[in-house]
Amino acid sequence: MLPQGDPAALGFAADRLARITTRLKADSEAGIIPGAVLLIARQGKIAYFEAMGVRDPQTKAAMTRDTIFRIYSMTKPIVTAAAMMQVEEGRLAVGDPLARYVPAFTKPQVGVEKPGPDGKPVLELVPAQRAISIQDLMRHTSGITYGFFGVGAVKAQYREAGVMDGEFDNAEFAERIARLPLAYQPGTVWDYSHSTDILGRVVEVVDKKPLGQVLKDRLLNPLGMKDTAFFVTDAAKQPRVAEPFPDDRSLGGGVEFFDPRKAGKYESGGGGLTGTAMDYARFLQMLLDGGAQNGKRYLSLKTLAYMTSDHMGMGVVPGPYFLPGPGYGFGLGFGVRKDGGVSADPGSAGDYYWGGAGGTYFWVDPKEKMFVVFMMQSPKQRLTYRALVRNMVYAAMVK
Repeated sequence: MLPQGDPAALGFAADRLARITTRLKADSEAGIIPGAVLLIARQGKIAYFEAMGVRDPQTKAAMTRDTIFRIYSMTKPIVTAAAMMQVEEGRLAVGDPLARYVPAFTKPQVGVEKPGPDGKPVLELVPAQRAISIQDLMRHTSGITYGFFGVGAVKAQYREAGVMDGEFDNAEFAERIARLPLAYQPGTVWDYSHSTDILGRVVEVVDKKPLGQVLKDRLLNPLGMKDTAFFVTDAAKQPRVAEPFPDDRSLGGGVEFFDPRKAGKYESGGGGLTGTAMDYARFLQMLLDGGAQNGKRYLSLKTLAYMTSDHMGMGVVPGPYFLPGPGYGFGLGFGVRKDGGVSADPGSAGDYYWGGAGGTYFWVDPKEKMFVVFMMQSPKQRLTYRALVRNMVYAAMVK
C-alpha cells in the first residue's frame, strides 16, 4: 500500500481538499451519483483517499475504500503495458503486422460508404492499403471500430453481426472482428474501438496463456493488485462490488453493465477488468516512478516515455469521436496532453489519462509527480465528474 503523507507537505490545502469531500457527499445524498472513491497521490505518498456515499443504491451499503468497480476502458492501459513488456523482451514489436499473430487479419477489407442508385448510402468493400500494425491497435488507428455508439454503415454491421452475442473466448472474438470490414484505412484515423481487445488476443498468443493469467503473472500479482481481475468469483469479495442506479446501467447501443460475479470465457482486454482504487494506484505509481516499483522493473524509462508521447503524427487524423479531446493527442494506451492550455480541463503538458464507460477515471501528471484515481459507477455522470474532479484537485494544490 502507498504510504499516507501529510497533505500540506505534499502541497495541498486541507480546506480545499475538504470541499471535494463535501461536494461528493452532497451529490450522493442528493441521488446524483451513488457514491465514489477518490485517491490523490503525490511524490509517492497519499494526500487524499476517501470514500463517499453508497456502494449499492439498492442495499444502501456504504461506499468503502476497498470497493471493487468495473473499470471498463481503464483496462486498456494495463493490457498495453503488458504488451510493451513483451516488446521489451523482443517477443513482439510495435511495428509488427497484426496478421503475424492473428492470421484472420491477413487481408482486411475497408468499408467505404457511397451513394446508391436511390441516393441512400451503400457500403463498398475495398482492400486495405497496408497491414494493421500492433501500433495501430495500441493507438486506435487500426480501422477496427466499436458498434455500440456512433453512426455509420460499418458500425451498423457490427451491431447486425452480434459480435458480443453468446459465449466466446478471446480467440473467437478476434475471428468475429476479422470477418467484419474496417471503418477506415489502417493508420489514417483515430477511432475508438475493439483494438485493445484484439491486442489482448495478441498478448495471449505471444505468452501462450489466457489474458487474465498473463496480466496476473506480469503486473497484477507482482504489483500487489490483489483485487483486480476479469471476474469477482470469490464469494467473500462479491459484496464489495459497486453498483449503479437501476436506471443508469446502460453504456449505450444496448450494452448494459455486466455482472462480474459470473465468470465467462471472454476476457476483454479493452474493457473487462474490475478492481479497487488502491490497486489501480499501485499500477499508476509504477508508471509515475518510471516503470519500476519495489525493486522490480516492469518497463524501462525510455519505453514509458515512448508510450506517453503523442503517436498521432504521420497523417493520422482525429475521427468524429475523438475522445481525448482538444489539447490532447494519443500515445500507446493513453490520451496524452500536448499543451498546458487548449483543453477545457486543467493539467500540465505531458499529463496522460483515460477513463472507463462505467464512470471510473484516472490521470497522471508527471510534472507535478502526481496521479489521481476516481472511481464511481454512473455512466450518465462520467463526463461531468471527470471535469469536476480535475478542477477541484488542481484547485486544492497550493504549491
